[in-house]
Amino acid sequence: MANDLKTSESAETTSPNLARVQAVPWLIVIALIGAVAWLGWRAFYYQEEGDPVGSAMLAFEKQNALTVFSSRFEVVAESEDTRGVLGVPILQSRQATIVPASVEYRLDLSGMDRDDFAWDAEGETLTVTLPQIQTSKPNIDEAQARVFTEGAWVTRDASTDLARNNSQQAERKASAFAKNPEILALAREAAVAAVQQNLAIPMQVAGYGDVKVDVRFEGQITPAGN
Repeated sequence: MANDLKTSESAETTSPNLARVQAVPWLIVIALIGAVAWLGWRAFYYQEEGDPVGSAMLAFEKQNALTVFSSRFEVVAESEDTRGVLGVPILQSRQATIVPASVEYRLDLSGMDRDDFAWDAEGETLTVTLPQIQTSKPNIDEAQARVFTEGAWVTRDASTDLARNNSQQAERKASAFAKNPEILALAREAAVAAVQQNLAIPMQVAGYGDVKVDVRFEGQITPAGN
């Protein structure tokens, strides 16, 4: 009887252990099924909450610089030359040059980061702060220049000096004209339109709908009430 009792007690203690051992493979199978189901749901049905700022930055990622405006105009340069002997002016000449020039207005986007973007979820508005517009070095089209020279006799040296002085003068005048407030205003308007277009369409494609893109420049004072 003692032996029977001992055997019975041993059976009672090993039976739960065997049940736990037998249950382990099924638990693994159930866990794997659950994991596969979760991964499939995440891949095909779950859409993680998007990052509008990240989407906007992605649209700018491959554009280190953006040319937003170009201006073509004409500048007039005038120079005089006097040649003399023993300090006495003998030969005087004058040259006027009308030369076409062109300047490009660009945005350097390489330094922009997340701090330059702000997303207003309630108003569905993306605010972008752009760096100041940069102007390129004026391209002076001397091949198309119109030159008018006055003087009874213009020496070769005098002609060379007049042309060089007028070329330098034309470049300075073109640079000054490119920074004219009215021209810069036109360039900023073009920049705003270009950035809005470059961001609005990608944002729609990314699923954010008809997003308003508010563009401003560094140092620009925000109007009261905005």
